[in-house]
Amino acid sequence: MTVTKVELYKGKTMRVDFSEGEPAFINSEVCYDCGVRKDASFTPEEWEEVVYKNDLRRAKERALYLLDYRDYSYSEMFKKLRENYSEHLCYDVCDKLSELGVINDRRYAAQLARRYVEIKKFGLRRAKQEMRLKGLGQELIDEALEQYEDSTRDRIRELIETKYARRLDTEDGIKKVKNALVRQGYSFSDINAVFDELTDEWDDYDD
Repeated sequence: MTVTKVELYKGKTMRVDFSEGEPAFINSEVCYDCGVRKDASFTPEEWEEVVYKNDLRRAKERALYLLDYRDYSYSEMFKKLRENYSEHLCYDVCDKLSELGVINDRRYAAQLARRYVEIKKFGLRRAKQEMRLKGLGQELIDEALEQYEDSTRDRIRELIETKYARRLDTEDGIKKVKNALVRQGYSFSDINAVFDELTDEWDDYDD
């Protein structure tokens, strides 16, 4: 296949016309790097490599655009790119971004742990579920959440005192609060232990 014309199409994209077949639209830098110019000839395999390099560039730009707004795990980014690009290309992009430290699952796990536990006040069970949905492995999740294990009951107490205190005047209200805490990812054993502590404190206060 022989190139008959190379002209600017839009932005940094060039339109490449051939002696036969449909035109191609290739980034100007890829054109320069691969020698795409008028009268240049390419075998099908050589042109396939040009197209791959062009798609690789586009996929990397897409990934960096997404990362401008928030962090992604390797798995999340792979799935996002896979919507438009081949599996092999997506692995190449994600591997390169991981190598550069742009994608870092350990850092991302730590950020999510802080968000779910410190800000949203999720229990560790709920935090683990949410982090798995972000494509993180169990080992990284456990590592990121380990520091929060000893303060679980403190967070339950904080939620009860700051968010649910007004609902504790009836047995039905207490039951609803316990159920809400379970949905937040806390275990019944920890919830009941905190309520026992609070009940003892309230009894001492009444005395």
